[in-house]
Amino acid sequence: MHGAVVHGVRPARARATLVVLFLALLMCAWWVAPAHAASECVPDASIACIQGRIRTADGDPATGVTITVEGQGFTGEAVTDDDGRWAVEVTEDGEYTVTLDVATLPAGEVLRNPADNPRTVVADVGASAGALFPLGAPASAPSPGDSPSPSVSDSESAPPTDAEAGVEDSAPPGSITFPRVAQQFTSGIIFGLLLALASIGLSLIYGTTGLSSFSHGEQVTLGALAAYVFAQLMDLPLLVAGILAVVVGALSGYAQDAAIWKPLRKKGLGPVQLMIITIGLSMVLQYTFAFFLGAGRLRISIATPTSINVGGVIIAHQSIISTAISLVALGGVAYFLQRTWTGRATRAVADNPALAAASGINVERIIRLVWVIGAGLAALGGVLIGLYFNVTSWNMGGTILLLMFAAVTLGGLGTAFGALVGSIVIGLVSEMSSLVIPSDLRYAGALAILILVLLVRPQGILGRAERIG
Repeated sequence: MHGAVVHGVRPARARATLVVLFLALLMCAWWVAPAHAASECVPDASIACIQGRIRTADGDPATGVTITVEGQGFTGEAVTDDDGRWAVEVTEDGEYTVTLDVATLPAGEVLRNPADNPRTVVADVGASAGALFPLGAPASAPSPGDSPSPSVSDSESAPPTDAEAGVEDSAPPGSITFPRVAQQFTSGIIFGLLLALASIGLSLIYGTTGLSSFSHGEQVTLGALAAYVFAQLMDLPLLVAGILAVVVGALSGYAQDAAIWKPLRKKGLGPVQLMIITIGLSMVLQYTFAFFLGAGRLRISIATPTSINVGGVIIAHQSIISTAISLVALGGVAYFLQRTWTGRATRAVADNPALAAASGINVERIIRLVWVIGAGLAALGGVLIGLYFNVTSWNMGGTILLLMFAAVTLGGLGTAFGALVGSIVIGLVSEMSSLVIPSDLRYAGALAILILVLLVRPQGILGRAERIG
């Protein structure tokens, strides 16, 4: 009896410790965040943000530089802070003229492109617009109409497809050229691989527990926000921040199963009841993130993106690194499931939990491991997707949750390899469809493909047909 009490206390203490660590991370983010708040602007339904960051030719923050924003009957002024950041809030959509006062530049500093001062930006309420003024040796013969290509790095909403790649965005949707096809195909493959990292955990959890977790998107958000906290608020190297974010995600998966899902499974709650609980948990986590880190857009990395040209396709360096990381992670998952005893036990639990238990497999331990792996992969996906889109926010996971469900359903519910195939298909369709329809509707095209495929093959691409009757 005494031994039973001791063994019962230890798991409770472990759960409590994990919960305390998770809350400590959020509290740390809450207390540290105001350090950058002086020159930050958070867009909402009534304001837009025009902002940027100015560095000296040596890469140090340029402090005390005056920026004036004029337009739509508005005039505003900002001064760069100790980090070289500035921001101005505007309340009307339209064009604004952004002027840098060269007299306030640090001694010895000049504009690299003097003809780009002042600059014109377009602001939309609810979003951010970036204006970049690079400093350094003046460029030769600058053209008044030119704008420096790195300016996209200061935009809080820089998309990773056309803007990152440099594809002409002004071309009408119906104009299909080989460079655009190649660029969008590459973007689709990259996005599909990143989506697979977030989706495989969702598929594994469904396969072993029968639970469709609507809070899995928040595991993706947790990874991205944790990376932001470690990289921007704690000034840790990006690689270290990413690793710690994955660890935080994996620990959250362990804590969730230990504190919520295992007790509920023991009480005999069915899949529908558990699914409803995941919806509530999703809402709680979203507003918890918003409370501690705000509802604005955040950037895990503020470094100016660089890219390479491969056969006419322009790819950002960080996208190449993200793709390599995702391939290694997906390969590791495949090796785990196919070549290790624990992986084969996981597949056995997914096929038939009762038979697996009768064979001596500890089903609860396998489920706990699946939650840890799934949450860790989702966190990794969140970090890489946040870097890919160059922005993250409190509801990032919620915005791609339907795509994740579409990927696992299209590939075959409960199969990890099906989630990978489905994610690649969704990524390709969503990016390639922007060749013929407005890019704002590209996700709708992916979901339409899902419906069409399931009409022909209801079990999904790699799913097994079930006999009914």
